Amino acid sequence: MIGPDGAGKTTLFRIITTLLLADKGEVKIGDYDVVKDYKKIRNNIGYMAGKFSLYQDLTVEENLRFYATIFGTTINENYDLIKDIYKQIEPFNKRPAGKLSGGMKQKLALSCALIHKPDYLILDEPTTGVDAVSRKEFWEMLKNLKAKGITIVVSTPYMDEASLCDRVALIQQGKIMSIETPENIIKQFKTDLLGIKSNNMYQLSIDLKNYPNCKSVYPFGQYLHYTDNRLSIKENELNEYLSNLNHNDIEINKLQPNIEDCFIELMSNKELN
Repeated sequence: MIGPDGAGKTTLFRIITTLLLADKGEVKIGDYDVVKDYKKIRNNIGYMAGKFSLYQDLTVEENLRFYATIFGTTINENYDLIKDIYKQIEPFNKRPAGKLSGGMKQKLALSCALIHKPDYLILDEPTTGVDAVSRKEFWEMLKNLKAKGITIVVSTPYMDEASLCDRVALIQQGKIMSIETPENIIKQFKTDLLGIKSNNMYQLSIDLKNYPNCKSVYPFGQYLHYTDNRLSIKENELNEYLSNLNHNDIEINKLQPNIEDCFIELMSNKELN
């Protein structure tokens, strides 16, 4: 589930995990209904909330043992499932969870969500606020868990993480705009995408937005990503337009769109409709 803050990812996940009742519609996990069969679902899912929600005054080992006991199991019984994750924090077994770093809290929370060997793992923005190295490590861990047969549903505001998933749902204002493989989402991008820069990026943004054929302009790294209402953009016309407005050092490159570009394109189409 990919979308900006406020898109509805957390609300949807709380409905999926039986923590909230939906206003309308129905949700099933496997053959189980989230309302009628909530007790069975809770025994069959692992949930990692967006905010660290373990007991901060309990140690690493005490937290894990507590969650194992709740589900009628032990650390030893399912240790093989969590060992690749847990061994990274095992040296800190006696440290209170509240005194762990962000990356270690993340690994402990994931271990606790897995200790009862669930079929489904629901992770709400698990990498938010975590450094780039820990983010990469976390996705490697998810890849290994998937290989063990666990279905994983992840929400994230980071568009670059979408390419690591088998299927991506783009969500905004509680609505699913597209659900597809990353490759097929990118294939849905039908217009030319240009990366443009000049000596005055602020004025460049204003002038591009005033260009008669402009559809969207948004900053992306050192460039502005630009699309217009034509399927094929005439770069020489655009260059001449900007030169006449006293832009210098103009650079225009045709780009391959990524998931973030596709998201913005879908948003633009939605606003036009």
